[in-house]
Amino acid sequence: MSNAETASRFGFDAIGTHWQIETDEPLSQDLRRLILDRIERFDATYSRFRPDSLVSRIAAATDGGRFAFPDDSLALFGLYERLHAVTDGAVDPLVGRELELLGYDATYTLRPAPDAVRAAEHARGRPIWAADISRNGRRVITRRALVIDVGAVGKGYLVDLVSDQLRAAGHTDFVVDASGDLRHSGPRATRVGLEHPFDRRQVIGVAEVRDQALCASGVSSRSWGDGLHHVLDARTGVPVDQVVATWVVAQEAALADGLATALFFTEPQRLAESFDFTYVRVRSDGRAELSPDFPGELFTRP
Repeated sequence: MSNAETASRFGFDAIGTHWQIETDEPLSQDLRRLILDRIERFDATYSRFRPDSLVSRIAAATDGGRFAFPDDSLALFGLYERLHAVTDGAVDPLVGRELELLGYDATYTLRPAPDAVRAAEHARGRPIWAADISRNGRRVITRRALVIDVGAVGKGYLVDLVSDQLRAAGHTDFVVDASGDLRHSGPRATRVGLEHPFDRRQVIGVAEVRDQALCASGVSSRSWGDGLHHVLDARTGVPVDQVVATWVVAQEAALADGLATALFFTEPQRLAESFDFTYVRVRSDGRAELSPDFPGELFTRP
């Protein structure tokens, strides 16, 4: 489905970003409500920015506890555990506290905590998913307050869930675009520009996506100071500085989203041992890497 042939567009804001769903036939009002309700329920579980979420309750449980996640957590946490293993711990959903200490907290203070506060936190031991979480299916056991952040995978996974809703309602020709995380279905590919890492008015290439997902990650999309941005190495709690932007094409948006983050820490050859994907990666010195089978091209240097 090309943009020119789109019969319907449904745009809205949710989970802190703008969404646009393009379909071959207009969405019914009931389906629109179901989509918004599904996103709301996901947010009510996983958002660390709202005090009523399950994740916020876990963060407030000083002595830990037992918590039941919805069924969608099975695939979400399962993918996180695979990414955690293949990146040697660099991708970890318990990176949330490190993001808070750098200022990317629930109230968006965007002011890093004093060095003494950060040192005291680290003296207690940086939390690690494999060591600090016990998971049996959708049930999670914690022993101390933990800040879960699913930002590396969650938006892509939610794009997949919305795509499933569209298919269940009979839509087979669509694009779900959540501001950088996109999933396409249909016989005609959609053409997507690869945004310049530091200038949103330019693109450095294009991708042709058909019946796949394309997800992007970049250090400039959420940055708030010199060297401060949302892509952290969970092993150190420090923002990455060797890679500035990635794009991944995979069958599902959750996987593309997670791998777009993993490429900041791990070489693509290592990731390819466990996952099927193609990619573009731009390093901080301006060098761009393109996998041979990436469905697109680069036409300028960033």
